[in-house]
Amino acid sequence: MISNEQSSFYGRQSYGWSAFSQPRPQVIEDTLQNCEIQIERKTFVLTLKENARGRFLRIAEIGGPRHSLIIIPAPGLKDFQRILADMVQAATEISPKHDPTTP
Repeated sequence: MISNEQSSFYGRQSYGWSAFSQPRPQVIEDTLQNCEIQIERKTFVLTLKENARGRFLRIAEIGGPRHSLIIIPAPGLKDFQRILADMVQAATEISPKHDPTTP
């Protein structure tokens, strides 16, 4: 197997797009809650969804030619919340090493 390929239930899949790869079956997802927030020049869309495998939070950064996406399964949301709260506290308590208003 080439290093950029992986085996899966759907057959041999590569990380790149291929005209010969089989499309994955459609997974039905229900949107439970959706919100959007813009911070500076970045837009984030947070969507709580549910499918046959369970609930999950999808966080997408929208903008420009590329999008970033992370998915957090619902059982991990409490841990994610705790770690995020720790990061928010650290961001307010630790003084910056440089002034962002100066070049």
